[in-house]
Amino acid sequence: MRNTPRTGDIDDYPATLAHRRVEGMLTTLLAVVLAATQLTLPQPTGPLRVGTATAHLVDTSRPDPWVAAERHRELMVQVWYPARSVRGHQRADWVSPGVAAIVNPPDSGFTLPVTHGYVGAPPAPGRHPVLLYSPGFGVERTASTALVEDLAGHGYVVVTIDHPHDAGFVEFPDGRIALRDIPTPTSPEQEEQLLDKVLDVRVTDTRFVLSRLRELPAATAMDLSRIGMFGHSMGGATAAATMLVDRRIRAGLNLDGSFTGPVIEAGLNRPFLMLGSDTHGDEQDETWTRTWAKLRGPRYWLELTGSAHLSFSDYQVLFHQIGLPADQIEQTVGSIDGDRSVAIQRAYVRAFFDRHLRGRPGTLLNGPSPRYPEISFPAAAG
Repeated sequence: MRNTPRTGDIDDYPATLAHRRVEGMLTTLLAVVLAATQLTLPQPTGPLRVGTATAHLVDTSRPDPWVAAERHRELMVQVWYPARSVRGHQRADWVSPGVAAIVNPPDSGFTLPVTHGYVGAPPAPGRHPVLLYSPGFGVERTASTALVEDLAGHGYVVVTIDHPHDAGFVEFPDGRIALRDIPTPTSPEQEEQLLDKVLDVRVTDTRFVLSRLRELPAATAMDLSRIGMFGHSMGGATAAATMLVDRRIRAGLNLDGSFTGPVIEAGLNRPFLMLGSDTHGDEQDETWTRTWAKLRGPRYWLELTGSAHLSFSDYQVLFHQIGLPADQIEQTVGSIDGDRSVAIQRAYVRAFFDRHLRGRPGTLLNGPSPRYPEISFPAAAG
């Protein structure tokens, strides 16, 4: 029987899905409460300019697992990479035009963020480590853009993956928009079966993307001998589950996601970092303690004081900007300052991949740092 994380007062639905239901409500929440303001993402800290491009991938070997009428599984990915020059190229919007029209109708009075990535900019010379990113359940590939584009500015190629019909909205190049089409479980047994299927679909999606990396934009900038993966919530579980069955991924990272599937008992023998909110430290998510015990490679358990589940996404800063009521801020993105939270996450995520994909050991992962007192290394982690 699956152990489930504590969810507080977010929902009285079965606990395992509570965080994921919050994620699924994000688009609706944005559309309802955003005020007349220009939303912005934090400026990247890296020395390199950032290019970005999208790609439409079709897996003809399988039908769509959620919509039976769709004969093939279609995916959208976005590549973020160090750019040689951005002259003559426009900055990319946070979401695609069709999705923006849904969440930001003409009379809304607000403007969605513009990213710091330039559409179609030529890649910088050289080959760079590759990172795959999977978002939370019900959320789009754009959910952690502030973290993704910062990694690209520090010399990584990051491929973000949309999981259609799991995500709220996925727009394809011909203007079609795949809407969320996940059944709602009515019992704990159905809930467990659903989560198993969601994970299996995401792992298959990810492995398909891995097989197509050489065909993506900026492929010439990719060093395919150095691949890592990270994700938020279900995306973090996807990173671990994919590593279990695919050795192309050399290092993985879970941002505040409960673990799901065989990896809990099988563990991993490659580097893995668990970075979460402080609700994990008092054993309120047994999937963390169980998985931790099975990690046989270099392992790290970090917690960000004052954070909440959605702190590990762009909503950490956007919810503050739109002026959500204090109780909703506390519930969704915690009490920590948004910009500070993003800065801390950027530092630790980069330090992990620098150590295990670039051979730059550094000291940040060795223990508590006076620069980032908000990060703890729980005693329970051993």
